[in-house]
Amino acid sequence: MTVTVTPSKATGRVSAPPSKSMAHRALICGALCHQATIENVAFSKDIEATLACLQALGASVQLDGATVHIGGLSLANIPANACLPCNESGSTLRFFLPLCMAAGVPITLTGSTRLFERPLTVYEDIAREGHIQFDKQADRVTVCGRLASGDYTVPGNISSQFITGLLFVLPLLSGDSTLTVTEPFESASYIDLTLQCLSDFGVDVRRSGNRFTIRGSQRPTAIAYTVEGDCSNAAFLEALNVLGGSVRVEGLRETTLQGDRVYTDIFSKLVHDGARVDLADCPDLAPVAFAVAAALNGATFTGTARLCIKESDRAAAMAEELAKFGIAVTVGENTVIVHKGTLTKPTVPLCGHNDHRIVMALTVLATLTGGTIDGAEAVSKSYPDFFDVMKLLQIGIKTL
Repeated sequence: MTVTVTPSKATGRVSAPPSKSMAHRALICGALCHQATIENVAFSKDIEATLACLQALGASVQLDGATVHIGGLSLANIPANACLPCNESGSTLRFFLPLCMAAGVPITLTGSTRLFERPLTVYEDIAREGHIQFDKQADRVTVCGRLASGDYTVPGNISSQFITGLLFVLPLLSGDSTLTVTEPFESASYIDLTLQCLSDFGVDVRRSGNRFTIRGSQRPTAIAYTVEGDCSNAAFLEALNVLGGSVRVEGLRETTLQGDRVYTDIFSKLVHDGARVDLADCPDLAPVAFAVAAALNGATFTGTARLCIKESDRAAAMAEELAKFGIAVTVGENTVIVHKGTLTKPTVPLCGHNDHRIVMALTVLATLTGGTIDGAEAVSKSYPDFFDVMKLLQIGIKTL
């Protein structure tokens, strides 16, 4: 899909989309109950992948508008040779792999080749030490074994999705476990979300610093759960205000634990010259932060090393696209410098790099200059009605 954006000033009121991060977690916890109801679910491509995988593992799933009735999944009844379609969802793959490694039957998880280019070393190491089959190929991985309770140590400078995946499965095992995360513990706020969700579903995990104590033989308790608004995607809406718009974003939880709530602090820094911003704990905010910096005063960003293993190499992708706006970007090993410059209208189409956050960041920036974005359908990964919302905010959008 190609989208053309005309220069426009955003105005209006809009609800933040439901949190994809919390929906993944709530759906998995809900599936492990006898029966649960999850409300306010947005059916992005990633959430559809999680639902399809839960069904493949034996969960009962019924949809009613934005509500999901779900339950019935247990390690004891997972069918042998189940095939889980993770598509392009890193959260889905990494959340489900430990469950599959504990099932005791062969299970295959499939996805795009880009998905399987992203690291799985943490689970490969655990599988090898636990004598669990872990056969990784270009677009799939097959596992078979019985993950045991015990003491686990994982590095903290990897995706928090690995830690969350283990926190989902360890309470289900028959014995008690500990999970220790070594320093530096990056993206720790996402673990807070996991612990909050587990607690909401009655699962007891005790945290002391970087050490988690997990009592075994626990099963989530059936509840009615409502997914809160998403700070990650609300950041794109709020960025329109930084660029001169007048948008009121509603539906965000004031006491949210979402790490990406810091977008307000980041934007407030970017209005000043010489801003320095650490993105180590909020890498999903990088594309929109780069876009805002390009429109304002430039900035230096640190903690950017893991951007290369996202849906795209986000630092390189944004550097390529911002150059089309006349903005120079220097990408280092763990830094990105967006140089101060004057925005110009791109004379060639922008590329979405098959990355939802790249597409949304470029759209926000193009409201100032105009521009055409190829591959805009990538927004369906997390925010399928993004362009409809842009139109409601009086942004000139034409799709082909």
